[in-house]
Order: sequence, then structure tokens, then C-alpha cells
Amino acid sequence: MIHPYLVDTVTLDQNLGRSDLVVIDVRGKAAYAFGGHIPGAVHATWHEFSDPDATAKGLLDPNVSRLEQKIRALGISNDSDIVIYSNPFDNWGDEGRMFWMLQYLGHTKLRILDGGWVKWVGEKRRFEHGTVSPKPGEFSASPKPEFIVMKEELKQLVKRPHPETVIADARSLEEYAGKEVLGIPRPGHIPSAISVPWNTFLNPDATVKDPNIIKASLEEKDLHENQEVICYCTGGVRSAWLYFVLKLVSYQKVRNYPGSWWEWSRDFSAPVETDAKLLHKIIGREEAKPS
Repeated sequence: MIHPYLVDTVTLDQNLGRSDLVVIDVRGKAAYAFGGHIPGAVHATWHEFSDPDATAKGLLDPNVSRLEQKIRALGISNDSDIVIYSNPFDNWGDEGRMFWMLQYLGHTKLRILDGGWVKWVGEKRRFEHGTVSPKPGEFSASPKPEFIVMKEELKQLVKRPHPETVIADARSLEEYAGKEVLGIPRPGHIPSAISVPWNTFLNPDATVKDPNIIKASLEEKDLHENQEVICYCTGGVRSAWLYFVLKLVSYQKVRNYPGSWWEWSRDFSAPVETDAKLLHKIIGREEAKPS
């Protein structure tokens, strides 16, 4: 083990087959079933745990009993050791979303595979095809409100100065500045939010950067360990990856906003800011690149 929240490929390979180990592949179903997966890995995506009645796709299903049943179907019990993986270069931080959701629901033995599928196949490790149907587990949820924030609380927070709390926008800098996105009613960001793009924390081999380097980059943005951090993106997926990274580097008070911009931008009583100067600068930089 290289970190309480990470597991390396060697260690995972040595532990495959343990009865208390559940490996979750959060890539697309076709990639899992036909492209190969880690032996014994079960499959799940964050979509399966979303609120079926909500317009905002990122919101968790409020029916905890239904969430429990879906988690048990993966073979998960409260004492299971869970390892989550994806292709870190071909998703939106989905492994972070699964990590956050399970931690919010009270599971405590969670790790992400450092380097994910990219490093696993790069090292020519064993894999299998098809699907895995495990024996159901006995997971009982115990939601932890300290890991989540909902829209109404966030709306109240931005009405006042909040130096004790940082709002971190995990989307791209263009989205933060106010780039129009299809299907999103209003562009921009939550007032006072700082831009912390989710995809800046990996090495070329898909492993997570050194924690000291990550922490230094966060502090350069005035995001400090003693503050509470609220993460959001478009649907609570990229922000859940940022949540994981912050936990990884020992930030203690971190929450994810699962509704994120899908929900916030649809509520016209929720304030929005744009940065036209920044967006113009980004667009100008993009246009200046040689074709």
C-alpha cells in the first residue's frame, strides 16, 4: 500500500481472490465486458445510483434502501475491502464518484487503484472477459452528512462572507469563466468559487502525482488544509474526483455537491457569475494555437 486511499497494481495483483476483497470497475459496460477487466472485478457506474426522478443527473437516489440493495448486489458488505478503478484518461473521474458515494454512505475500507486500467494493462497483468455475478453482500448504509452539501445550504452560504469555507469548481477553466455548454441553462460559476480543474493531478502513467506537489498547487490557489472545501462540477463526478484528491492529501473537511451545475444553473434564484475577460483570454489563446 502506498497510501491509505490508494493501492498499487502489485499489491492488488497479489491480493486478487481474497474473499473479503471487492474490485469495482467503473468504466463503460462494453469496455468492462468485452475489452477485458481485472479478474473477479464487478461492474457499476455512477448513473445506476442517481435519483431516477431528478432532472439534475448527478443527484443521488434519495431512497437509501434502494442504494443499499444495489451496493449489496455488487457483493459488498460493511467489512469488505473495496478497490475501485477505471481508465483515468478516458472518463470524468468516475472512480472518485464511486469512492465519494460509498464513503458518504458509511463504507470505510475504500481505495482507488493507482494508475487504474492504464497501468494494469501497461504492465501486462492478467485480465478476463465477460461479467462477474457475485454473491450478494450485507451492506447497511449509514449516511454521513459531513461529506455532502445540497443546493439550499450552498445558496445560503454564498449570501455571506465565508473565509472558513472554499468553494472549488472542478470543471475546465473555460466552463468556469462562462463558456456556453449545450443542455446547461446558464453558463458561469458559483459566486466566490475558485477554479481547480479536476484533470491536473495525474502523472503520464495515470498514477496520482506526489501528494506534496498536489498540496503545493492547491495552496497556490489559496486552498488550505484548515479550511472546509466544497467541491462541485457539472454533475458531481469531476468534483468527486477532486474530493478524493483532497482527502488523499489530508484535507479533513471536504464535501461534494452532487447536483452541481446541472442543478444550480436551472434554479434562477441561485446566483451565477461569469468572467468575460478570462473567457476572452482563453478563447484568444486557443485561436492563436497553430492548426
